[in-house]
Amino acid sequence: MAITILADSACDLPLSFYQENNVTLIPLQVHLDGQNYEDIVTINSKEIFQAMLDGKAPKTSQVSPEHFLEIFTEFAKEKKQGIYIAFSSELSGTYQTAVMIHNQVKEEYPDLDIEIINSKCASLGIGMVVEQAAKLAQSGASKEEILTHINFLLKHMEHLFTVGDLEYLARGGRISKTSALVGGLLNIKPLLNVEDGKLVPLEKIRGKKKLVKRAMELMHERGINLSTQTIGIVHGNDEESALEWKEVIQHEFGTTNFMIHSIGSVIGAHTGPGTVGIFFLNDTPVKS
Repeated sequence: MAITILADSACDLPLSFYQENNVTLIPLQVHLDGQNYEDIVTINSKEIFQAMLDGKAPKTSQVSPEHFLEIFTEFAKEKKQGIYIAFSSELSGTYQTAVMIHNQVKEEYPDLDIEIINSKCASLGIGMVVEQAAKLAQSGASKEEILTHINFLLKHMEHLFTVGDLEYLARGGRISKTSALVGGLLNIKPLLNVEDGKLVPLEKIRGKKKLVKRAMELMHERGINLSTQTIGIVHGNDEESALEWKEVIQHEFGTTNFMIHSIGSVIGAHTGPGTVGIFFLNDTPVKS
């Protein structure tokens, strides 16, 4: 029996990917104007970004226990094998809730066979691994083969993020409002990455050109075989910037394979429009 891959919407892959690759979507939730929405399914990031530009503050929450209960019970009843690659436990309670409900369902259905992985990644840092997992599953690879491959990728996945406006990070409590105000006046751009599942500020850089230059230096320092691997790029409703980054990376490393998508509603609600994220593999594991 083929393995089914499960992924939550924080991996920032489009709805069409799930439909075309037999991947089970588990949507996180977005709250806006008193309404609850399912990320990707009933709201998209363009709507979120417009709301933020209008001064609204969308909130997000993890996957509901009821949703996990429904999916895991279905897998148990149909005796399906699954691997769920979950949003970092340091950024959401989704992983912990999945484990809790998995254990609950297993009491009634001892043969439930879903492996839950704490990715310690975010956005396309998960998404690119989900894509690889789906390909392996479709090729008939065993559960052990898929797990070995995706665990390797997750341990070597680098994330570099910058945002269009520090104000949105301030709203989410990532930086102080004073820092956001001063940073905006001085055209300071933050460079952030993910370390052991947490979003961590690396440096504050003045001006976009210097920011791009520094990002390329970090890719040189950390990356391996950058000309032949697939580089992921996400953007906050700013495809033009994503394509500019792609062009710089092509020129710098000779890379030909890219995965470019808009950031999803859940992560976008915290980082705001104008966000750009880059994802690539390193030579030294970034996570324990």
